[in-house]
Amino acid sequence: MSGRDERGYAQQVGVVVIGQLGRDLVLRTDGLPQAGGSVTAETRWESLGGKGANQAVALAQLDVPVSLVGVAGDDHQGASVLRQAGRDGIDTAAVVRRGRTALLVDIVDESASRRLLEDIPEQSLVTVEDLRQAEAVLGEADTVSIQLQQPAATVLAAARRARQGAARVVADGVPEPSLCDELLASVDVLRADAAEAELLAGGPIRTVPDARALGHRLLAKGPGLVALAIPEVGDLLVRPDGSHLLPLSDVPVVDPTGAGDAFTAGLITGLRDGADVISAGRLASAAASATVQRLGGRPDLSGLSEKLKGTTRRPKALP
Repeated sequence: MSGRDERGYAQQVGVVVIGQLGRDLVLRTDGLPQAGGSVTAETRWESLGGKGANQAVALAQLDVPVSLVGVAGDDHQGASVLRQAGRDGIDTAAVVRRGRTALLVDIVDESASRRLLEDIPEQSLVTVEDLRQAEAVLGEADTVSIQLQQPAATVLAAARRARQGAARVVADGVPEPSLCDELLASVDVLRADAAEAELLAGGPIRTVPDARALGHRLLAKGPGLVALAIPEVGDLLVRPDGSHLLPLSDVPVVDPTGAGDAFTAGLITGLRDGADVISAGRLASAAASATVQRLGGRPDLSGLSEKLKGTTRRPKALP
C-alpha cells in the first residue's frame, strides 16, 4: 500500500530508472593505438551496460527494489541483456523492444586512460509514448531517476509525471538549455559529473568555491540538493543551508567508467533509507570508489551492501 513520509514524498514500491541500456564491450589494452596502428586487447568483457542499466544494477546490489524504463533492441543482443537484467534483480516490465540494441565500447589502458565508442540508435532512446506504457511502474515509484541524455521532451514529461505522483525526482546530467529552468522546477536532486558541471556553468569548475557558486545558482531554480564533481578534488554536495565536500578516495583507479552511475545510486539509496544528506553522500562516494577499481561501468557492490548502508541510518534531513 502506498503512503507518504513527513515531507510528502510517496512511500511505495521503489525506484524507477529512466535511461539507456545496451551491451557493454570492455577492452583492456597495454596502451592505446596510434593512428594507423593496432594493439592487442589483453582483456575482453561483455555485459549488460548503459547508464540507466548500470545505475539500476547498483541499486539492486544495494537491496533497493528497482524498475528500468528503457529500450532493448528487437534482436538477440536485446534478449541477452534483458536476461542479464532479470538475473540482476531488475524489473524490466517497462522495457520496450525495437530496433537494434545500443552498443557501448570501453577501451582502457593500464593507466586507466579510456576511450568510449558508442552506437546509440535513435530508436534506442526513450520516448514520451514509452513513458505512457510505463505508467504502472511510474505510478508506484517513491523515487524516479532520470538520465538527462534521453530526449528533452521525455525528460520533462518524466519529471512532471514523477512530481505528480509525489515521487522524489533525481536528475543525472545536463538539462537541455531551452528546458533547463522548466525541468529543474520539478527536480529534487541534481547530479552532474565534472564535464557536465562545466557545461552547466558555461566555464571551468576547478575549485570548491566555483562548484559552490554553481550549486547555489542551480538550487535557486528548484532542486533541494545539487551534487557536483570537481576534477581531482571530489564531489560537492550543495544545499540551501550549506555545502559539504566528499574528497576523492585514495583507491587505485582501473577504469573510471560508471563511477557517476554508482554515485547516483548510492545517493538515492541513502536518501531512501532516511539518511542525512552527508551520510547519503558518503555512501555515494563509497559506491563510486568501489566501481572505479574494476573494468567497465558495471558495479559490484553486493559484498559492500550491508557495510555501506549501515553507515547511513541517521535522522532524516532530506533535500
